[in-house]
Amino acid sequence: MPITVTIQIIISIVVGMAAGCIPIVGYNMGAEKKDRVSRLFTLLLVSETLVGLVGFVLAEFFPEQLIAIFGTAGESQYYTQFAIRAFRIYLCMIVLACVNKVCFIFLQAMGKAAQSTVLSMIREVVFGVGFALLLPRFFGLDGVLLSMPVSDVLTSLVALVLIRSSYRTLNAPA
Repeated sequence: MPITVTIQIIISIVVGMAAGCIPIVGYNMGAEKKDRVSRLFTLLLVSETLVGLVGFVLAEFFPEQLIAIFGTAGESQYYTQFAIRAFRIYLCMIVLACVNKVCFIFLQAMGKAAQSTVLSMIREVVFGVGFALLLPRFFGLDGVLLSMPVSDVLTSLVALVLIRSSYRTLNAPA
């Protein structure tokens, strides 16, 4: 439970920041001020990366304190050790998870709903569910924990291709 809540808090911040940019992107795309959209996307990527870095630092360096927030201080030593391990593995690529969410939302805001949907489905269904089912066969319980970071790395590679194409479109002479 502490991992789920921690992820939801981090991702909610990311989604809130990105969703707040949707009307700005839409207005500027309609006004054909693509340079503004490009600058906004760059600023948003930097901001979301910083949010992800804070999440990463918390998960990697303060997992016991995060776990204790959820009232698990009295749990067994085994629970605490597993929870710390789970935090560190499951959230080791939270920075990429944040960037991926921004890419989903920003593509949608730019009017590229099909690309956004495909990217989101690849992350959640193909990679998310696929690796959650596949990796435990090879790595046991660690495979479940590894499914999220592996999914985020692979999704970011797909997102990179889509975002580079979008940047080219934004930065192309009118």
